[in-house]
Amino acid sequence: MNPEKIIENTIAFVKEELKGAEGGHDWFHIERVFKNTLLIAKEEQVDLFVVSLAALLHDIADPKFNNGNEKLGPKKAKDFLIAQKVSKEIGIHVVNIIKHLSFKNSLEEEKDKFTSKELEVVQDADRLDAIGAIGIARCFNYGGFKNRALYDPEVLPNLNMTKEEYKNSNAPTINHFYEKLFLLKDKMNTETGKKIAESRHQFMELYLKQFYDEWNGKL
Repeated sequence: MNPEKIIENTIAFVKEELKGAEGGHDWFHIERVFKNTLLIAKEEQVDLFVVSLAALLHDIADPKFNNGNEKLGPKKAKDFLIAQKVSKEIGIHVVNIIKHLSFKNSLEEEKDKFTSKELEVVQDADRLDAIGAIGIARCFNYGGFKNRALYDPEVLPNLNMTKEEYKNSNAPTINHFYEKLFLLKDKMNTETGKKIAESRHQFMELYLKQFYDEWNGKL
């Protein structure tokens, strides 16, 4: 098993699988999460091969674009890792990270909660790409993809959503800042993640102030 070759093969596989994907969940999203993962991992005691594979494969079949199927992504990742002759132990760890990474899964109590330092690193890396300037761009890109309103003052954010409510929400895009994006800063696991999230969070607050000023016709 040559880790460098497997990472190279994984990158090629993901690029091919995500051809034509929605702009916020395409190869470039994966690449940014991969870079964030390597950055955070420098300060953490983690298996670099595991976090690299998990970062690259974490959105190989996002449920949002696969009729809500939460089993497809982990299965695709597992099949690929088996084909690459990755050890069973590493394969299980990577698939578990993929299964437990998403924000929506944090909205419900998990019966068999999986934890690892590697999960914490990749989770932070993924969440960092959901906030800040790129997070804002991704948020509106997905809102446009789903034909959602930018903002509706009559539709208030739902701050106590269940996982199912979150999955099925068609609320205006601005609501997503309150229902997810602003919550991520305090959900960071690592010190590096917390530090980066702080400045990105502040940028989003500044953006929304400007948004509301423009919406309300203020100078």
